[in-house]
Amino acid sequence: QVLAWGLRGLRGAVREPRLELQWGEQSLWTPPIEDVAANPNFPSNAFVLTLAVPEDERLVPPIRLRLWDRADTERRLLLGRASVRGLGRYRCPPPHQERLLGSGDPGRGSHTVVWAQQRGCRGHRGHPCHPCPPAPAPQQDEEEEEEEEERDWWSKFYTSVEDKEPRSPRGTNGDRLKIYGCELEAVPEFEGLQDFCQTFPLYKPGRPPLPGQHPEPVGSFKGLFRIYPVPEEPGVSPPPRCFQRLPPSKPQECLVRVYVVRAFDLSPRDVTGLSDPYVRVALGKKTLGQRDQYVPNTLEPVFGRMFELTATIPLEKDLRVTIMDYDKVPPDQEIGSTTIDLENRLLSHFRAHCGLPTLYHTHEDPEAGGRWVLGHLMRTPRPRGDSEGTARPCVPRARCRCGWTSSPPASAPPGPPSTSTPARPRARGQRGDSPSVCPQGKVQMWVDIFPTSLGPPGPPVNIDPRKAEGYELRCVVWNVRDVDLADTNLLGQRMSDIYVTGWLDGLAEQRQQTDIHYRSRDGKGAFNWRFVFPFEFLAAEKLCAISRKEHVWSLDETLLKVPPKLILQVWDNDKFKADDLLGILELELTRLPRPAPSARLCRAGLQELPWCSWPRCRARVLARSPLNLFRRRRARGWWPCIMHEDSGQRLSGKLELTLELLTAQEAEERPVGKGREEPNKHPTLPEPRRPKSSFLWLQSPLSLVRHGVRWRYFFWAGLAVAAFLLLLLLHSFF
Repeated sequence: QVLAWGLRGLRGAVREPRLELQWGEQSLWTPPIEDVAANPNFPSNAFVLTLAVPEDERLVPPIRLRLWDRADTERRLLLGRASVRGLGRYRCPPPHQERLLGSGDPGRGSHTVVWAQQRGCRGHRGHPCHPCPPAPAPQQDEEEEEEEEERDWWSKFYTSVEDKEPRSPRGTNGDRLKIYGCELEAVPEFEGLQDFCQTFPLYKPGRPPLPGQHPEPVGSFKGLFRIYPVPEEPGVSPPPRCFQRLPPSKPQECLVRVYVVRAFDLSPRDVTGLSDPYVRVALGKKTLGQRDQYVPNTLEPVFGRMFELTATIPLEKDLRVTIMDYDKVPPDQEIGSTTIDLENRLLSHFRAHCGLPTLYHTHEDPEAGGRWVLGHLMRTPRPRGDSEGTARPCVPRARCRCGWTSSPPASAPPGPPSTSTPARPRARGQRGDSPSVCPQGKVQMWVDIFPTSLGPPGPPVNIDPRKAEGYELRCVVWNVRDVDLADTNLLGQRMSDIYVTGWLDGLAEQRQQTDIHYRSRDGKGAFNWRFVFPFEFLAAEKLCAISRKEHVWSLDETLLKVPPKLILQVWDNDKFKADDLLGILELELTRLPRPAPSARLCRAGLQELPWCSWPRCRARVLARSPLNLFRRRRARGWWPCIMHEDSGQRLSGKLELTLELLTAQEAEERPVGKGREEPNKHPTLPEPRRPKSSFLWLQSPLSLVRHGVRWRYFFWAGLAVAAFLLLLLLHSFF
């Protein structure tokens, strides 16, 4: 059986093209297409050829295709031809009445029947569904509830790309996206999106192309073949034919939404080794995309753009997405482009089934016989979602193979599900016009197609890039313990002049420093000093956004994204040489190690605690998850400082800190000063209690004599010398 769907990409003036198919001794002619510009599909689509073929696949003759055009009333002109070999891929068992290719309502797609049993249900394509779990109890963790409320499309996207945080059992019900690392045509399970009909290029008659050559086809034939045995006994009824119920062959008016998420591994176009990319989308005669909406100085831009176009498929079926490099003086350079066949996505049954949840709650209806018919799921349904694109089904969740799942309302009325358009982002390679051009990068995107005959679609998914939010980190350094003693004074005593510096990673210009605790002879230091670090944070990516000009001559600022990491260093102050580094502490705010309640319990690793040698205690210690300061907002305790050496790292000190994270608005409402400056509150920092020996000897040399010398030892030494002289004197007289 032959499905002759239509002709595409015919070049030049073509009057009435028709296709000749020859298989062995049999041949057939399709009816001519009267007006290719109005409808490039054949008036009749399904044909049958009967031929006795050998069982050996190598001996099966190929199918030869010839494209003819009417030159005049009596002559035909051969435009192109092709040969289809390897017909084993088209062999199939005889079709059954309940499984017909393209079965369903004529011109309206296929139906999916979901049976509702007493204890379970049957999902899409007959897969069994597990009994629906009971409604979850209200969460008691306010932090998790707040996190769920703040989740948007970008949170789902980055969570699906890389799950950075270990999740509790209660946090596994979040929405997910299915992201493919290649084109959908390259995913094996999707069969190249040519399960309905395949594309066969037609070339000019003549010599076949040499290896390495890529001749331009004169057009292409869209169709499909099915080869199956028929009974030879007389009186046996033939099996039912395939291709009985097909979608409408007339062109369809469609609304196309193109979502361009981001690109990466782009080829540089500027002398700086970077580019200023922006997106341009072309479909038919329409082109969208503005030059001024470029992302400066990057090879991994985040676009977050949605383009909406109308098209008549298949007359306008090739969607071209181009990444351009912005230049101050036009013309702009093209970085790369990719072409998407919208017709294949519209006809394929592997398209996204909009809004299908993971599980269905069954509803017994005696009048309906205990079943639901979810009609037209194989077609693009009318979506009704919110601005975030989150599906809001009237029945609880079912697994959507390509899209995300979502939690339904608590009280959902029975009935057919309301749906929304799911995202199916995938990475498409950017190439030049010639097939021999090397890939120029990848772009992650997806396309939604809505036939206008089904009614207006719902609102588009909001994928606008998140703007960085302002935060302020307040770090109070209270005390230090057990730091290394790096210096030796004139009396041979080990000591250090301790101070602490801190900054956020990527913001070294915000480096701040405490005052100096002089002459610490026991590794202790008291500061009561506050650091204040304002920064901007991207919650979806969990990264700090830093905009700065890399060079004086740079016209645009470069956006840098770094993890939110606080870096603290303990130093020994020296007046006549370089200061000595005593310890380093790096704290990532999204994965903050849990602090120790006291300096005695503070270790470089929790497994170094004495009782961690017991298996039960070790398991509990290792199971402690880090803190997220953006949720916790405040933490206080002791953290260890380490020093990296050739043999590894060692514990070199302990810091008592208070970390508090505020939004920019909260910081304005509760202002504080740096160090111990005014306004000194939230909390109020008193002067540190330091020993009297803590001073700079250059400023108080007499105090050095008083406090620097240990007179207690000199007193006992003087008594011993006096006793010795007294004994010597008595010995001389007596």
